[in-house]
Amino acid sequence: MKVIEFIRKKSGNFQQNNVEFIAKLEPKFRNWSDLLNHRISNTLNNPWISRFNPSQDESRFGEPDSEISAAANKTYRELQKRLGEETFLGEWSTVDQNCINQFAEITGDKQWIHTDPERAKAESPFKSTIAHGFLTLALIPALTKTVTQDNNPYPDTRMVVNYGLNQVRFPFPVKAGARVRARIRLVALTPMKRSIEVVNEVSIEVEDRNRPACVAETVLRLYF
Repeated sequence: MKVIEFIRKKSGNFQQNNVEFIAKLEPKFRNWSDLLNHRISNTLNNPWISRFNPSQDESRFGEPDSEISAAANKTYRELQKRLGEETFLGEWSTVDQNCINQFAEITGDKQWIHTDPERAKAESPFKSTIAHGFLTLALIPALTKTVTQDNNPYPDTRMVVNYGLNQVRFPFPVKAGARVRARIRLVALTPMKRSIEVVNEVSIEVEDRNRPACVAETVLRLYF
C-alpha cells in the first residue's frame, strides 16, 4: 500500500509540474506561431511569388493571352486537323557500306555482320552485310528532312526539341546498298502553356520489301 501511495504522490507532482511547464511555454509557442503565420502570409502575398507557378510550362493552354500562346494555339489547331493522317513521305536514300562502316567506327559496334562483306556473304543468313538497327533509327532526321530549314513543318515555333521515343522496333534488316525512305503519321498531340508535344509514328521502308526496317514513335516538343 505504501508503494501505491508513493506512486500516486509522484504522479500528482508530475502532473502539476507538467501543467506549470506548459503554462510557461504557451505564450512562447503563441508568439512563434504568430510570427510563422505572418511570414507565410507575407511570402504568399509577395507579388513575385504569387505569379510563380512551378508547372507553368507543363500546364495546358487555353485561350491565347499573349503573342507566344497565340502562336502555340494556332499551330495546335492546324496540327489537330491532321491528327491520324500521313504528314510526310520522303525520297529514297541509299544506305551503302561506307555509311555502315562510319557508323560502326563512331559507335564501336564493328560486329562482322555489319562490317565484313566477305564473311557475311559466306556465313550470314542475309548473304550480305546489314545496317545497324540504331543506324536506321539515327537516319530519321535526314530521311524526314527535319534538320533542314527549307522544309520546316513547324514554321511558327521558336525551337523544336527531340524529347525522346515511346517505342522502337526493327522488323526487317537493311542490306548494304539498299534504298530506304521515311513515312510520318501524326498520332498524338498534347497542348501545353508554352509548348506542344507532338508524337509521330515514323516508318522506314525498304525498297521492294513489304516489311519496314524500323517503326518508331518519336516525341517532339515545340516551343513558342
